[in-house]
Amino acid sequence: MAETTPAKHWGDRRDATLLRDADSMHFIMGVVYPNRPDNEAYISERIDLTAIKEYLAKKNVEGIDFKYTFFHVILTGLLKTITLRPKLNRFYKNENYYQRHEITAGFTMKKKFEDHAEEGLAFIHGKPDATIDTIHDEIRDQVTGYRGGKHDSTGDAMDLFNRLPRWLSKTIVHFLMWMDKHGWVPQSLIANDANYASVFITNLGSIKLKCGYHHLSTWGTTSLFVVIGEKKWSPLYDEHGLVKMYESLDIGLTVDERIADGYYYSKSVRLLKYLLEHPEELEKPLSAEIDFEY
Repeated sequence: MAETTPAKHWGDRRDATLLRDADSMHFIMGVVYPNRPDNEAYISERIDLTAIKEYLAKKNVEGIDFKYTFFHVILTGLLKTITLRPKLNRFYKNENYYQRHEITAGFTMKKKFEDHAEEGLAFIHGKPDATIDTIHDEIRDQVTGYRGGKHDSTGDAMDLFNRLPRWLSKTIVHFLMWMDKHGWVPQSLIANDANYASVFITNLGSIKLKCGYHHLSTWGTTSLFVVIGEKKWSPLYDEHGLVKMYESLDIGLTVDERIADGYYYSKSVRLLKYLLEHPEELEKPLSAEIDFEY
């Protein structure tokens, strides 16, 4: 299914359509609490990794040059969840309520696992016909490119500002923040900025850290921040007591509570959990409905 960008009308942004039929509560909340960090809510979820481990064992056949990992499954699951639950792809900016034109995911990566190694910015586009395989290939291309010396325009711009006299760089950044409020920051400066993605993901498990809360940012438009923790063994209980230990992974989601209510978020998290515990669903296009009552 091809993506189409709606016709632009007065009040729309380059990246999103102004929602003109917001109910009174959402309209008032956007005025009373205009800053995204003022509207944070935190949701945590524990994922049973049994099915993912079995799925990865099938995908990582002998000779594959870039292995499938838990990160590929989780990122694809998030993109599919946002596709099927479109309110998750909304944001507030400048006291207005918007629906994005496309679904994207952003994350940072270490170019080398060393203390002083630089970080690169990756930006994944979740097209309706994308699957875990196309997303895996897109991540592979970006990761290998950055670790091979490729630069991104957002990082290059920050490096340039950092080389200027402090008074000048601060003036430029303050001006860009004003432009950000109105959606006027040049696309070349934010093309790889994860703060403009539908979801910003950080994989703390890859650096041996536990899952935890992460704030949302006033800069950009991201209304969903996801933290992936380290794998661990957890007890599985039933009404009779301890049954067994199973390998699990904790995920923390920081959300902007203005873009959806608790009921909508609850159903969305149940859908995400189902997808991660049935990863074969991710081989279907992101836009494909699934047979699950969430």
